[in-house]
Amino acid sequence: MFDIGFSEMVVIGLVALIVIGPERLPRVARTMGHLMGRLQRYVADVKADINREVELDELRKMKDSVQQAATGFESSVQGELNKAESALNAAANPAAEMTTPAEDAPAVAPAEPAPATAAADADAAAPKSPEKIG
Repeated sequence: MFDIGFSEMVVIGLVALIVIGPERLPRVARTMGHLMGRLQRYVADVKADINREVELDELRKMKDSVQQAATGFESSVQGELNKAESALNAAANPAAEMTTPAEDAPAVAPAEPAPATAAADADAAAPKSPEKIG
Protein backbone atom coordinates (compact mmCIF):
# COMPACT_ATOMS: atom_id res chain seq x y z
CA MET A 1 0.00 0.00 0.00
CA PHE A 2 2.40 2.64 1.24
CA ASP A 3 6.09 2.59 0.57
CA ILE A 4 7.37 2.83 4.13
CA GLY A 5 10.85 1.58 4.87
CA PHE A 6 12.44 0.56 8.17
CA SER A 7 13.94 3.97 8.83
CA GLU A 8 10.55 5.67 8.45
CA MET A 9 9.02 3.15 10.85
CA VAL A 10 11.69 3.95 13.47
CA VAL A 11 10.99 7.69 13.18
CA ILE A 12 7.21 7.12 13.50
CA GLY A 13 7.78 4.90 16.55
CA LEU A 14 9.98 7.49 18.28
CA VAL A 15 7.46 10.28 17.62
CA ALA A 16 4.61 8.08 18.91
CA LEU A 17 6.64 7.21 22.02
CA ILE A 18 7.24 10.88 22.76
CA VAL A 19 3.67 12.04 21.97
CA ILE A 20 1.64 9.15 23.42
CA GLY A 21 3.95 8.11 26.19
CA PRO A 22 5.39 4.75 27.19
CA GLU A 23 2.31 3.70 29.25
CA ARG A 24 -0.29 3.98 26.49
CA LEU A 25 1.93 3.09 23.50
CA PRO A 26 1.39 -0.73 23.63
CA ARG A 27 -2.40 -0.31 23.78
CA VAL A 28 -2.40 2.20 20.88
CA ALA A 29 -0.10 -0.07 18.84
CA ARG A 30 -2.45 -3.02 19.44
CA THR A 31 -5.48 -0.94 18.41
CA MET A 32 -3.66 0.29 15.29
CA GLY A 33 -2.78 -3.33 14.42
CA HIS A 34 -6.43 -4.38 14.71
CA LEU A 35 -7.55 -1.44 12.57
CA MET A 36 -4.92 -2.21 9.93
CA GLY A 37 -6.04 -5.85 9.89
CA ARG A 38 -9.66 -4.80 9.38
CA LEU A 39 -8.64 -2.41 6.63
CA GLN A 40 -6.65 -5.14 4.85
CA ARG A 41 -9.56 -7.60 5.10
CA TYR A 42 -11.98 -4.97 3.78
CA VAL A 43 -9.68 -4.20 0.83
CA ALA A 44 -9.29 -7.93 0.12
CA ASP A 45 -13.09 -8.40 0.18
CA VAL A 46 -13.61 -5.48 -2.20
CA LYS A 47 -10.97 -6.91 -4.58
CA ALA A 48 -12.64 -10.33 -4.45
CA ASP A 49 -16.06 -8.79 -5.18
CA ILE A 50 -14.66 -6.86 -8.13
CA ASN A 51 -12.96 -10.00 -9.48
CA ARG A 52 -16.21 -11.97 -9.14
CA GLU A 53 -18.14 -9.29 -11.01
CA VAL A 54 -15.54 -9.23 -13.79
CA GLU A 55 -15.62 -13.03 -14.09
CA LEU A 56 -19.42 -13.02 -14.05
CA ASP A 57 -19.47 -10.43 -16.83
CA GLU A 58 -17.01 -12.52 -18.87
CA LEU A 59 -19.16 -15.62 -18.34
CA ARG A 60 -22.26 -13.73 -19.49
CA LYS A 61 -20.44 -12.60 -22.63
CA MET A 62 -19.24 -16.16 -23.27
CA LYS A 63 -22.77 -17.50 -22.74
CA ASP A 64 -24.16 -14.98 -25.22
CA SER A 65 -21.55 -15.86 -27.85
CA VAL A 66 -22.19 -19.60 -27.39
CA GLN A 67 -25.94 -19.01 -27.69
CA GLN A 68 -25.44 -16.98 -30.87
CA ALA A 69 -23.23 -19.70 -32.33
CA ALA A 70 -25.78 -22.38 -31.42
CA THR A 71 -28.60 -20.35 -32.96
CA GLY A 72 -26.58 -19.81 -36.13
CA PHE A 73 -25.73 -23.50 -36.34
CA GLU A 74 -29.35 -24.47 -35.76
CA SER A 75 -30.59 -22.13 -38.48
CA SER A 76 -27.98 -23.39 -40.97
CA VAL A 77 -28.90 -27.01 -40.23
CA GLN A 78 -32.59 -26.17 -40.53
CA GLY A 79 -31.93 -24.45 -43.88
CA GLU A 80 -30.03 -27.45 -45.18
CA LEU A 81 -32.83 -29.76 -44.02
CA ASN A 82 -35.39 -27.58 -45.80
CA LYS A 83 -33.29 -27.67 -48.99
CA ALA A 84 -32.94 -31.45 -48.80
CA GLU A 85 -36.66 -31.86 -48.13
CA SER A 86 -37.60 -29.64 -51.06
CA ALA A 87 -35.15 -31.50 -53.32
CA LEU A 88 -36.65 -34.84 -52.27
CA ASN A 89 -40.17 -33.51 -52.77
CA ALA A 90 -39.21 -32.19 -56.20
CA ALA A 91 -37.71 -35.57 -57.10
CA ALA A 92 -40.78 -37.42 -55.80
CA ASN A 93 -43.35 -35.18 -57.54
CA PRO A 94 -42.24 -35.85 -61.16
CA ALA A 95 -42.12 -39.56 -60.39
CA ALA A 96 -45.63 -39.36 -58.97
CA GLU A 97 -46.83 -37.41 -62.01
CA MET A 98 -45.29 -40.00 -64.33
CA THR A 99 -46.91 -42.91 -62.51
CA THR A 100 -50.30 -41.24 -62.32
CA PRO A 101 -51.11 -41.50 -66.07
CA ALA A 102 -49.89 -45.09 -66.12
CA GLU A 103 -52.21 -45.94 -63.26
CA ASP A 104 -55.14 -44.40 -65.17
CA ALA A 105 -54.39 -46.43 -68.31
CA PRO A 106 -56.02 -49.85 -68.65
CA ALA A 107 -53.92 -52.71 -67.48
CA VAL A 108 -52.44 -54.67 -70.35
CA ALA A 109 -50.79 -57.96 -69.67
CA PRO A 110 -47.35 -58.27 -71.19
CA ALA A 111 -47.05 -60.68 -74.07
CA GLU A 112 -45.83 -64.07 -73.00
CA PRO A 113 -43.00 -65.62 -75.00
CA ALA A 114 -43.80 -68.75 -76.94
CA PRO A 115 -43.08 -71.93 -75.05
CA ALA A 116 -39.73 -73.31 -76.04
CA THR A 117 -39.23 -76.92 -76.82
CA ALA A 118 -36.44 -78.97 -75.42
CA ALA A 119 -35.02 -79.57 -78.90
CA ALA A 120 -34.92 -75.86 -79.70
CA ASP A 121 -33.14 -75.20 -76.44
CA ALA A 122 -30.61 -77.92 -77.17
CA ASP A 123 -29.96 -76.55 -80.68
CA ALA A 124 -29.47 -73.06 -79.32
CA ALA A 125 -27.13 -74.22 -76.57
CA ALA A 126 -25.01 -76.53 -78.76
CA PRO A 127 -22.10 -75.06 -80.69
CA LYS A 128 -22.61 -75.04 -84.42
CA SER A 129 -20.36 -77.27 -86.38
CA PRO A 130 -19.48 -76.60 -90.01
CA GLU A 131 -21.52 -79.58 -91.20
CA LYS A 132 -24.80 -78.18 -89.92
CA ILE A 133 -24.25 -74.80 -91.50
CA GLY A 134 -25.77 -74.46 -94.85
